[in-house]
Amino acid sequence: MFGTQMINDRGHLSIGGVDTTDLAEEFGTPLYVYDTALIKNKIDEFKHAFRRHDGLNWQIAYASKAFSTIAMIQLIEEQDLLLDVVSGGELYTALKAGMAPKRIHFHGNNKSDAELAMALDAKIGAVIVDNFFELERLESMCAARKQTVAVLLRVTPGIEAHTHEFIMTGQDASKFGFNLGNGMADRAVKQALQAPHLDLKGIHSHIGSQIFERDGFAGAIRLMMEHAYKWTRDLAFHLEVLNVGGGFGIRYTQDDQPLAIEDYIDTIVNTAAEECTRYRLKMPAIWIEPGRSLVGEAGTTLYTAGASKDIIGVRKYLAVDGGMSDNIRPSLYQAQYWAICANKAADPADTHVSIAGKCCESGDILIKDAVLPKNCGAGDLIAVFSTGAYGYSMASHYNRLVNPAVVFVESGNATLAVRRETYEDLIRQDIPLKNLSCYK
Repeated sequence: MFGTQMINDRGHLSIGGVDTTDLAEEFGTPLYVYDTALIKNKIDEFKHAFRRHDGLNWQIAYASKAFSTIAMIQLIEEQDLLLDVVSGGELYTALKAGMAPKRIHFHGNNKSDAELAMALDAKIGAVIVDNFFELERLESMCAARKQTVAVLLRVTPGIEAHTHEFIMTGQDASKFGFNLGNGMADRAVKQALQAPHLDLKGIHSHIGSQIFERDGFAGAIRLMMEHAYKWTRDLAFHLEVLNVGGGFGIRYTQDDQPLAIEDYIDTIVNTAAEECTRYRLKMPAIWIEPGRSLVGEAGTTLYTAGASKDIIGVRKYLAVDGGMSDNIRPSLYQAQYWAICANKAADPADTHVSIAGKCCESGDILIKDAVLPKNCGAGDLIAVFSTGAYGYSMASHYNRLVNPAVVFVESGNATLAVRRETYEDLIRQDIPLKNLSCYK
């Protein structure tokens, strides 16, 4: 179990003090359920890990791509975190949520002029510049506005994190950032320092996601600090901010053993301090951008089981009323999850089944080898754990399925955070054929 999940006296799974069968009855399924107390606890763990290092200047920015809604952004601001956005839509959501613009950082490898204009209009805290095209466009736009903006340069340190290739982002072949090894970053720093309307604060890297070891962070920091020393010496660069991104691993299954948060933070801070001593540089502010590690384990998706298919000697399937439309990660990069039968949580789990989604794709399998009670079947409630990151945010309308509702639970109370879509919502933007000018 994760967070405040437990088996109650009815033999049902309870989250945040609320019986999951009651949640399913009130809000329907599929249903994303977030244990907000666990989110707050995770935030406190990161804060405590930093506070152990006296005199350190640090910031935590929530990577909102993991899960972005108005209520979630408001929770983040309530917890005194900054915010990382990667699109105009995420920025718009943040502003509508009332997030202070100066506490927002804008990422992304292909920001449009409209998105940059939105960021400049709002006067956000910083833009993390990803490429030369953006560097030139941003300076041009700021010059026309007579406006200055703080920037960090995203660099690619050439570090390959031990994770799935689709979520590695620090290797030399990555689509993100200025490569350290081939001179791109050197040219970018020089160009940014010469740009009158860009205030270069520091550098940023993100080596990947779901990382269970510390060596990647340490290696990336050593490379960045080596180059920061060279830029300080040759270009009069002053490293104010070292942003090492996120990627801290979480527990999806009982086999996962992520490091303690303080282990990651100690490695990051101590390595940066060692390199500053080596190169006689002032210790920069350390910024991180956790997303998955704040919300992943706090989320559980509830499904209602339906049809089953038993292929004797091969596999037994149990289908649910959702699937890759609300959690594409298993189909996209073979992500693994753990599930239980929520309304029979106290029953022995002794039967291997494949939990199949309802989408018209053979690859729509949420869990290939789940272990559930033998009597779990149609009408029962299936809970899939650790779906808080990249479930809702990557949901689609494939097969014209509506997006599920989102519920926040804490201290025995459940509150709707996102309403379930309706069929009317699905066709709201559709235009009938008779109204298309090309057919008139």
